[in-house]
Amino acid sequence: MIRVAVAGAAGRMGREVVRAIFSQGDMQLVAAYDTTCLGMDAGELAGIESCGVTLGAFDTESLRRELPHVLVDFTTAEGAVSRLRAAVENGVRVVSGTTGIVPVELDEFLSLAEERRVGVVYAPNFSIGAVLMMHFATLAARYFPHAEIIELHHDKKQDAPSGTAAMTAERIGRSRGALQEIEGRLLPAARGDVSRGVPIHSVRLPGLVAHQEVLFGGEGQVLTIRHDSFDRTSFMPGVVLAIRRVVDLDGPVVGLDRLLGL
Repeated sequence: MIRVAVAGAAGRMGREVVRAIFSQGDMQLVAAYDTTCLGMDAGELAGIESCGVTLGAFDTESLRRELPHVLVDFTTAEGAVSRLRAAVENGVRVVSGTTGIVPVELDEFLSLAEERRVGVVYAPNFSIGAVLMMHFATLAARYFPHAEIIELHHDKKQDAPSGTAAMTAERIGRSRGALQEIEGRLLPAARGDVSRGVPIHSVRLPGLVAHQEVLFGGEGQVLTIRHDSFDRTSFMPGVVLAIRRVVDLDGPVVGLDRLLGL
């Protein structure tokens, strides 16, 4: 039985994770953390039956007392790294989809996991379809020198561009190789943020969940690769896969690609 703790259990993703854990026969929720809804039953809050695990504030004493095998973290960038570091320092594996973390802090955390040989799966997007979208975009970038990204999310998302868009741009930039030299012909602010020479346009509107288009332009043609998540349940197969696989890792993995054999 995999003992799981969830940070951000009162949030939309956290509640979905709690529901997903309860639907697995090989997982047990042992702790739930958040800054709101303290004292509430995590199961009832997630819309399922009472489970006897109440929401509390995160601290290392709880980790040592509840002895989770895995901490699943879907919170906000502020304070996330200190929580993830505490988990790794106590030998607890980490599955995290928290985006907006300062790159230097994220690199330091991943280096700590490597040094301590503690399993970590960090991914900006746990939708298997979104992972395949990024993979296909990386392949297309070898042949199309011009690319732009449009990412659309709900209006409560706090970071822009999204972690998925930033990672997609990073992979496109690495994949381009010799094509990289034609970058730089970019127009000012109306073209959005620019990462690795790829303009990224962010949309934040109620009614959206998580959507991304990668457009590649060539002579007389456009290739569009698009993925849409209409419900947060779309992320749960990836989260469940990561929980199962992270217990066998002895260091960090960024993205689901390796877990999917891509």
